[in-house]
Formats: sequence, structure tokens, C-alpha cells
Amino acid sequence: MGTVYTQLSMQERRRIEDWWLAKVPVAEMARVLKRHKSTIFREIKRNFWADDAFPKK
Repeated sequence: MGTVYTQLSMQERRRIEDWWLAKVPVAEMARVLKRHKSTIFREIKRNFWADDAFPKK
């Protein structure tokens, strides 16, 4: 069987976006969120977009 993982929540995604814009290192984001660095990089690469339909915070 494959590895079991949980998807990033919308709150985690917003925190990553805020931190990315604030130039927080990915390693620090991963440490705080208790996620692997590759998860953070993947989120930034695949899903870094702005959508006015989703209000900020």
C-alpha cells in the first residue's frame, strides 16, 4: 500500500502564501507546519495563485 498523508488545509495554504510573500525560508515554514520541505515547495509550485473569490483570512 502507498503512503498515507493528509492534504494541506486552506488555512495552511494561506499561511504558506503569506510567508512566501514575506520571504520566510521554506525550511522554517515546514518546521512550523510540521510538513516536509518538499510539500511546501510543491504547494508553491503548483498552487501559488490569487483568487478574489476566496477572501484573505
